[in-house]
Order: sequence, then C-alpha cells, then structure tokens
Amino acid sequence: MKNRLKHYREEAGWSQGELARRLGVSRQTINAVETDKYDPSLPLALRMARLFAVNVPDLFIDDWEPSE
Repeated sequence: MKNRLKHYREEAGWSQGELARRLGVSRQTINAVETDKYDPSLPLALRMARLFAVNVPDLFIDDWEPSE
C-alpha cells in the first residue's frame, strides 16, 4: 500500500515531529508510515485523513482488486 502522507505533510508546512505531535504519535511512527515500513491502524489513518481534510483513499492508495 502506498501513501501520500509526506505530500500532505509538506503541503501543510509541518515537520514529521509537528505532525506526530498533532496526531499523538511518535516522529518515528510518521517516518515509518511515510517510508511504507508501517501501515497505520484504522483509527490513526482516520485521524490523519481528518487532519488533512481528505478521504482515507486519497491518503492511502491500495491497488488491490477483488478477484472474480
């Protein structure tokens, strides 16, 4: 799963530390999500999307398609 967290964070002018503070997580968590080393929990993904006023699918891109 790919994400656009870094794009939205930089667009807001926030450091990883500032975003982490706003979300109540560590800077390491933000770094791990941005580098695709960690998929956030559903509550965290929802908070991220709400913070940037976007839908979760706009923030996290999943190319998965169901098989027939």
